Amino acid sequence: MQTTISRKITDLTQNITGWRKALLTIFAGAVVTLTLPPFDFLPAGFIGFPLLIWLIDSDKTPEPRTGYKRLLPAFTTGWLFGFGYFVAGLWWIGMALLVDAQAFAWALPLAVLGLPAFLAFFFAFAIAIARIFWGAGLVRIFVLAICLGITEWLRAFVLTGFPWNSLGYTLMPSPLWMQSVTITGLYGMNSLAVLIFAMPALLFGSAEQRYGWRSGIAIAIMLLSAQVGYGMWRLNNAPALDAEFASDAPVIRLVQASIAQDAKWDDQLRRVIFDKHLELSTRAPLANNPSSDNSVPVKPDVIIWPETSVPYVLPQADQAIEAMRQALQPNQTILAGAVRSNQPTADAQGNFQDPLYFNSIFAIDSPLNNSEKNSSRTAAASPLTADKVHLVPFGEYLPLEGLLRSFGMQEVVQMPGGFTAAPQRRSLTVNPKLTLLPLICYEVIFPSELGYEGAPANAIINITNDAWYGNTPGPYQHFRQAQLRAVEQGLPLLRAANNGVSAIVDPYGRITQQLSLNEVGFIDGRLPQQTTTFWGKPAGEKQFFIILLIMAALSWGFKAMRTERFG
Repeated sequence: MQTTISRKITDLTQNITGWRKALLTIFAGAVVTLTLPPFDFLPAGFIGFPLLIWLIDSDKTPEPRTGYKRLLPAFTTGWLFGFGYFVAGLWWIGMALLVDAQAFAWALPLAVLGLPAFLAFFFAFAIAIARIFWGAGLVRIFVLAICLGITEWLRAFVLTGFPWNSLGYTLMPSPLWMQSVTITGLYGMNSLAVLIFAMPALLFGSAEQRYGWRSGIAIAIMLLSAQVGYGMWRLNNAPALDAEFASDAPVIRLVQASIAQDAKWDDQLRRVIFDKHLELSTRAPLANNPSSDNSVPVKPDVIIWPETSVPYVLPQADQAIEAMRQALQPNQTILAGAVRSNQPTADAQGNFQDPLYFNSIFAIDSPLNNSEKNSSRTAAASPLTADKVHLVPFGEYLPLEGLLRSFGMQEVVQMPGGFTAAPQRRSLTVNPKLTLLPLICYEVIFPSELGYEGAPANAIINITNDAWYGNTPGPYQHFRQAQLRAVEQGLPLLRAANNGVSAIVDPYGRITQQLSLNEVGFIDGRLPQQTTTFWGKPAGEKQFFIILLIMAALSWGFKAMRTERFG
């Protein structure tokens, strides 16, 4: 049977050429995206990556080709595989351009095809380099895992970085599978995912292609067993979901008003939108919510609104701020996403500069009966705002602004001159029991950019607005990546999304409370306690490079054994 399957695979991959091979390669990349949310179909990885291995094996390199030309077939295969992966995984980005279709529909091909075409070059370079070191059997599996791991690491910061749907997420569909990221970090998991998923390629093919198959399958089973076993051990030793917070832990309310994106900045609807958020904020706590003891409702200490949920520019909108303050009970705070502008300053000639605009989190306290001395948070204890540090290119600002504006291009979110990035992330101290690491929108996808100044955080706050993307895989993918940051950092996650997914997530990635996509409402819950990660701090590049060294050593060892055995 193995011989029959091997023959069919050889016929499929060796004899197919031209556009048929190109389509098969794109298909292989697209299949892998089924491992990502909302599908979480792990077997797809064991189809897509072995196909990639066999397709690389089949690349023909005629002898007259020298230098870089020898790598063109592998480069093309890598690009096509990456193109399939990124188109199938990121097509939903184009939905944002249809919110204002009259202005941006022309750019739809750039978002749906252009961005994937660019990102595919990372895979193309990885596979071209892998082809240089390509070996028999198991050796080539290690080589591919190393090279794709390196380019996935580069994708996290080259040209400001875009590590969305990093390959490591393909192997972490639930909290059980997520715990090992505290050991390997996301970058290490990128390589390990490729290594594990590609191993079935060793089961079929020629004797040379199957070299080391017993060792390879054993390694894959061992790694999968270790991942699941460590996850079971860690979750079994974690506090129960109903007992992992202190009785005096702050009670958090997450508000999800689910405002349609095309309505958010409608002048006629601003007050309606604002009042909807206020109304959800002031509702009585639910009798059966997990923030309560013995089903006795407990009012929230902190109320969190999503990104740009305040439909006014703050702090100039004094009436809006006052309305928020008056809606609060004593010792309550609203953390609201809003656009902030600074006070214009005059230059040496007395000319006022244009104001700068920031995507921010505002902390609004209750008046506390106008008694400042009773305040649970003073200006000295916490900054008034936390501004976004990593802005979205083309969404919040224009790269090469002067040049692109001359061609009539503009940001999707239009502010005069675009948004300005904060120079440094700072923690946000809300009260003596709650200090937050603020991450606005897609800042949460960058595991290596979470450094901050200020007091140590005991939770992550992630506010976002995914209504741009409708009911597509985008919001689910975004939530999964935020969920992983909680596990990596050992911190609970408080996530308020305009239309979902809003949730309180504990530091083990378990969802304690959640509002589904497009659901309107609120959830109340106590803040879970933080935990200690495997290394005492988040795993990162050091662990990644150690994993690469181990893979390189194993690859060299298997190659040496084959040379010694067969010459």
